[in-house]
Amino acid sequence: MKIHYLQHVPFEGLGYIEEWATQSNHPVSVTRLFAGDSFPDMDEFDLLVIMGGPMSVNDIAEYPWLEREKAFIKKAIEQKKSVLGICLGAQLIANVLGSRIYKCKDKEIGWFPIFKTVHESEFEISKLFPEHIEVFHWHGETFDLPAGCINLAHSAVCENQAFVYNKNVVGLQFHLEATENSIWDLIKNASDEIVNAPYIQTADQMLLINTRVFRINQLMGNIMSYFTNK
Repeated sequence: MKIHYLQHVPFEGLGYIEEWATQSNHPVSVTRLFAGDSFPDMDEFDLLVIMGGPMSVNDIAEYPWLEREKAFIKKAIEQKKSVLGICLGAQLIANVLGSRIYKCKDKEIGWFPIFKTVHESEFEISKLFPEHIEVFHWHGETFDLPAGCINLAHSAVCENQAFVYNKNVVGLQFHLEATENSIWDLIKNASDEIVNAPYIQTADQMLLINTRVFRINQLMGNIMSYFTNK
């Protein structure tokens, strides 16, 4: 499986997905939108992974490449490529599928639980999600569930935390790919967002890793294997 990912800022890379791809012998390529890289042809990848970033889907005036990125994502979905969106990536998919993106009532930054929404056995990917799991968040916006999508998970703050579309397109509002290093990078580069608020943890709280990273990376690996076995 050839993996191509879209990177919006230098400090939000593939994280654990890179380790998984290396161990599984899946080649990886990248478009660094912040550096002006071009998009690949559709036949050059099997799975498109869209990473996070501090910008909003709606910040087209400041980041004009967002329009080209949305067109590329739409084309990938139309050509039935496997597509995975993480945080901003999930919002981009939702927007491409016709949903609005808007501010959450509260930002979620740190380790907070999500809860399984759908339990029907016919949705194979839903079987991968436990009834609840503590995951790493860093977002201030959310989205309406696009038409034709199945809601997989929710949190106390956001009703739509994960979704699947046509079985081959998955959006995750949270960061299952997070590693201790990637969390450090977010803290260093987005420290201005760490303020006193109900769902924002301190840097020290976020770095209380314990077995948290292992559990979310295990779920991330299972989702990657889902794409491999489709």
